[in-house]
Amino acid sequence: MLRIALSPTKDIDLEDLRIALLNYIISKKTDEELVIRINDANKDKNIEGKDKEILELLNLFSIEHSRVIYQSENIKYHQKLAMQLMTQKKAFSCFCSDTKLNELKESAKKEGKNYNYDDFCANLSDEIILEVNAAFTVRIKRPIDNIKLIDSFNGEFDYTPNDIDSFIILNHDKTPTTEYACAVDDMIYDITMVINKKEHILSAPRQIHIRNSLGYKKDINYIHLPSILNEKENSNSIKWLIEEGFLPVAIANYLVFLGNETPKEIFTLEEAIQWFDIKNISNKEVIFDFEKLKTINKKHLELIDDLRLSKLLGFADTDIGKLGKLFLSETSTLNGIKEKLDLIFSKKNLCKDFEDESKQIIKCLKEAPHIDDFNNFKNYITQNTGLKDDSLLIPLRYLLTKEENGVNLSDIYPYIKNYLGEIIK
Repeated sequence: MLRIALSPTKDIDLEDLRIALLNYIISKKTDEELVIRINDANKDKNIEGKDKEILELLNLFSIEHSRVIYQSENIKYHQKLAMQLMTQKKAFSCFCSDTKLNELKESAKKEGKNYNYDDFCANLSDEIILEVNAAFTVRIKRPIDNIKLIDSFNGEFDYTPNDIDSFIILNHDKTPTTEYACAVDDMIYDITMVINKKEHILSAPRQIHIRNSLGYKKDINYIHLPSILNEKENSNSIKWLIEEGFLPVAIANYLVFLGNETPKEIFTLEEAIQWFDIKNISNKEVIFDFEKLKTINKKHLELIDDLRLSKLLGFADTDIGKLGKLFLSETSTLNGIKEKLDLIFSKKNLCKDFEDESKQIIKCLKEAPHIDDFNNFKNYITQNTGLKDDSLLIPLRYLLTKEENGVNLSDIYPYIKNYLGEIIK
């Protein structure tokens, strides 16, 4: 089984979605079950409604899954297994205050050493523990032997007991820490592969240590992907990208393409499933190129069905979809196309320096019959107003598009001729 684990404490970012997409592709290639896990055990940090937003976004990207698991529903198992570790003397109550722990961290920093808990509370007798009334956390004892991590993407790592440390698994309120909860949940659901960000690579040996201590010996295939560097900070948010008019299929295309060897540049997830191999992804950091995403988005807008594009733009007319594609010479997002259409259908003032001509054209068009051909349309206006050349074309372009230049009117007209009454109202 594979899992997509996301936290309802923040927006889904580029790296979150990249990991989700790769999990989905691999689950399809290997025919393994895929679950979504909402890591909501830390109630204080959860943002209300963020879990629903996460699920809606994953659905928008057509990421199929068998079920949704909320980590908070497993807290009773986290606590029960922590008690088991304490009973077996593999974990212990820690009464050290935050002040004391901060002192230890500062001391280590001044000495130029990595911080390690000094195991003071690990050696307290049961009698002393019974007499202490202070709040406590639960720490798992550091391993006796080294922990080996085999990352199929980054190679083999060997962590010493001090690298792992005696770390906290239950907080003061007895809720699980993220590392502990994830380790237990992956064990409960028999997860076979974990894809994570490279910055979290130290969490893997700690989770292995937790499962080893609980007697779970099955290996999990770990893959830690390099970071995505992005100078355009707000574009990290997938929600923001969608709101800016980028298609999910284009965002998915770009994230699978990023730092990867692919047979072609433009593809769908369904196509990627056929040829994807995670070994082809670069193990170096990659740079998120906003302009490249725009280019890929533009390609997908060109390929999209005309009627579907029309519906995304708020219409249900193939002609509007075709009209929208004309503006891809000037823009590369749905929002950019919508702005052009909004101008066409917006209320317009008379064209500056051509006010009288504008009035004549409006009057003429209100009385005009339906005309299919653009040249015949121009000739009709000329015959009824006497206007021609710039005196006709400049105010006519403004009245139809609210712009002074852009896509040829002869290209636009076939797709707006049925809407003339609304456009010049």
